[in-house]
Amino acid sequence: MQIRPATQQDASAIGSIIGPIIQAGETYSLARDMTVTECLAYWMGPDKETFVLEDDGRILGTYYMRPNQAGGGAHVANCGYMTSPDAAGRGLARLMCAHSMDHARKRDYRAIQFNFVVSTNERAIRLWENLGYSIVGRLPKAFEHPDEGFVDALVMYQWLENA
Repeated sequence: MQIRPATQQDASAIGSIIGPIIQAGETYSLARDMTVTECLAYWMGPDKETFVLEDDGRILGTYYMRPNQAGGGAHVANCGYMTSPDAAGRGLARLMCAHSMDHARKRDYRAIQFNFVVSTNERAIRLWENLGYSIVGRLPKAFEHPDEGFVDALVMYQWLENA
């Protein structure tokens, strides 16, 4: 497995991963009616560095990194991660998160912040906590889940010690 910067040639494979996840509306606070083209414009926008996790020539996951804020907050990165549903449970999100932490340090970020982790995404929360992220805020009923109704969103943060 390798993680590498995404190229435009990867767009179709990335779209096949992110489109259905965004349209399901369970974990990302994006419009569920976004087209795959709109999803790709968001995920691969010029404000982001986008990466893919590839195994045997097949893209199984993707993540992006960008500054969380401008100016005085630009030393904090923000990331989003998605994996192909048929590759779930293989540790791909863990690999991508570890890669993003290393990459953030290389880019002189001092921390990574996840702004809006849906509280029903328990698997991701456990993983982020296992990798050293802390819940630093809870936004009560901030996300409208398609099945669960209004649920909390979490703000998670990690200072990158060797930044």
